[in-house]
Amino acid sequence: MSSIFEGFLSTPEVLDAFSERNFLDAMLRFEASLARAQAGAGLIPEAAAKSIIGTCKVELFDVAKIVRESGRAGSIAIPLVKSLRETVALFNKEAAGYVHFGSTSQDVIDTALALVTRNALNLIEADVRKAVAALLVLARRHAGDPVMARTLMQPASVTSFGFKCAGWAAPLARSLLRLRAAGDNALAVQLGGAVGTLAQMQGKGPQIIAHMATDLKLKASAFPWHTQRDEWVALGCELGLLVGSLGKIARDISLMGQYEIGELAEPTEPGRGGSSAMPHKRNPVAC
Repeated sequence: MSSIFEGFLSTPEVLDAFSERNFLDAMLRFEASLARAQAGAGLIPEAAAKSIIGTCKVELFDVAKIVRESGRAGSIAIPLVKSLRETVALFNKEAAGYVHFGSTSQDVIDTALALVTRNALNLIEADVRKAVAALLVLARRHAGDPVMARTLMQPASVTSFGFKCAGWAAPLARSLLRLRAAGDNALAVQLGGAVGTLAQMQGKGPQIIAHMATDLKLKASAFPWHTQRDEWVALGCELGLLVGSLGKIARDISLMGQYEIGELAEPTEPGRGGSSAMPHKRNPVAC
């Protein structure tokens, strides 16, 4: 999908969080953390870990080439790990054999996805907090400004615009709490090896996972979640609820801002026209 179309559905900051470069950088952070944890557990030589860690810098890799090769390989992990081994071998041939040791493609992809998703969730949370704060300001400012409440689009009774703003803010505030909890559950290190048994870790798998979780600031999952996606689905559901609440606010504003209703209008600068410059029988609230 072209960024021309993606731009209508997201923001530049969130698109950048999921960019090819940032995703490959997150994958390399996984590989560096894995080597660091395995060396700490005595599973691989310290010298090999240092060579791997020192090479896990995204600027050393041809991101576009790795992305192109991923289409043929069927996984972005395959060309990334291949390129990492080749680059490590340039400086330390012995260390190349320990790259991605005991891990599998889904481990690095899932953990990288958790890392970039955390960045995106932080951006979303910051925007929603701003929206809640702005709505609460409007709620206080317009607590006594009457507007018509409606049932099935028909006039029902009088309420205040401040009360409506408080009603818009409440589900967003609840979403922030649920989204944080869902993120804490979903954003976890994935490490299971080929079939989830950590067979090559010589019984040190839990220790390595705990070390990586601390290093990457992710949850240490009690069980490989390679084939268990319920926490990710729950996170997606919370995002869906948030989008639904935001959509409800947008629809309310669009209905209240209709010309023949004129309860709300976009703030405009003098002389620039726009809805608030149009004649109204009453003054609309600028929001």
